[in-house]
Amino acid sequence: MSITTGDFRAKITSSTLLDKKQKHEPITCLTAYDYASARLVDEAGIDMVLVGDSLGMVVLGYDNTLPVTVEEMLHHTRAVRRGVKRAFLVADMPFASYHVSGDEAIRNASRFIKDGAEAVKIEGGEKRAQLVERLIDAEIPVVGHIGLTPQSLHAMGGYKVQGKSLKAVEQLMHDALALERYGACCVVLEGIPREVAAMITQEIEIPTIGIGAGPDCDGQVLVFHDVLGLTFAPPAKFVRRYADLGSTITSAVQAFKNDVKSGGYPLDEESYHLPKDTLLTLQAIADRKRAMQV
Repeated sequence: MSITTGDFRAKITSSTLLDKKQKHEPITCLTAYDYASARLVDEAGIDMVLVGDSLGMVVLGYDNTLPVTVEEMLHHTRAVRRGVKRAFLVADMPFASYHVSGDEAIRNASRFIKDGAEAVKIEGGEKRAQLVERLIDAEIPVVGHIGLTPQSLHAMGGYKVQGKSLKAVEQLMHDALALERYGACCVVLEGIPREVAAMITQEIEIPTIGIGAGPDCDGQVLVFHDVLGLTFAPPAKFVRRYADLGSTITSAVQAFKNDVKSGGYPLDEESYHLPKDTLLTLQAIADRKRAMQV
């Protein structure tokens, strides 16, 4: 049995997300990278759609998110925008697109908004607070991202759970409060202990969206390909696969290959045919040619 709350058709905005937190209604979020995935996710009733720079790994085949460019992100954002009608659409700003200067960050972020995103997501807490403020002043909504921040892969020494020590917990709390104070509309908490995520969620007034942060966040996000079993690496501890489409696709492709090789595809009923009068005319022409050759 499925359970929905509120108006399933109503457009989701940042205000809607805040209202959901206040009413203790869980927020759902999935990534999408193209028109088809975006449309399916949107029509399923997901609240937030994130054009994540995770597309670098699951779509483009990079080893991590660092090589992803602004142009690649914009390309996919435009495609997703065409498929999303209801959900709140957020786009990741890729590595180095907001790290050099505030002016460059605003120029890049503006391009995402012009191409259909309703907010941009940037990684980092206190050190990004003033940038968040500048983006908000430029009428660009911002989603924060703290904890395990994949763009800091090398600085963190790998994909490791963050916030294990008292000092690290205090810093995460400072990060979340700074993002809230300077105007972020919500914050992603990734790869942190459940207890820490619960503390942050309780302390701040903006929604928290967890990924590997336990069940006490205001919402949850997963990668589309992880949910459907379309990734090749072993899944992280927090990933729950709801389908194994990878095996389904492989089986379908192998069946197609076998049918072609055996002559089983295409069948006559899967082929187009000439109109009867045209066919008779061609046969008559062929007969005349054969008669002249005799």
